[in-house]
Amino acid sequence: MQKVGIFYGSSTGNSENAAQQIQKAFGTDLATIIDVSGAKAADVEQYSNIIFGCSTLEIGELEYDFDDFIPELKAANLKDKKAAIFGLGDQESYPDSFVDSIGLIYEILKDKGCDVVGTTSTEGYNYDESRAEIDGQFMGLALDDDSQDDLTEERIKEWVEKLKKAFN
Repeated sequence: MQKVGIFYGSSTGNSENAAQQIQKAFGTDLATIIDVSGAKAADVEQYSNIIFGCSTLEIGELEYDFDDFIPELKAANLKDKKAAIFGLGDQESYPDSFVDSIGLIYEILKDKGCDVVGTTSTEGYNYDESRAEIDGQFMGLALDDDSQDDLTEERIKEWVEKLKKAFN
């Protein structure tokens, strides 16, 4: 498998922690984590297998650093690459915008010529609405460290195993 670039934005440290857990599940020799606060389009283009992730802030908004990174993401040439998304949210406090960050990132990626992989089931979550959901699937890995932190490690492990098969 070719190397994996994990691009994350984190204000509170939760997304950074998730990125580190994902890196560990792949192996530190195979996956590199990159804070988007200083990342450019050229950094993204170095990888054939790319993971993007951040928390949903406020009511359905991207984490601040990731939001600032969006012009670079839009400028990146992702043709023929594989991309996956993880997002963090709070389904109890924000049930109407749970992990909307996944959906916001997906909307950009779907038109970039890359293959978006790593969808996950919505089963086991309790929320009302999410931009991340299409036909009963999240367009990435949904994590809730506020009310389901006991499930995070296993969800990451299962997702990474799925990605290992999907990535080249």
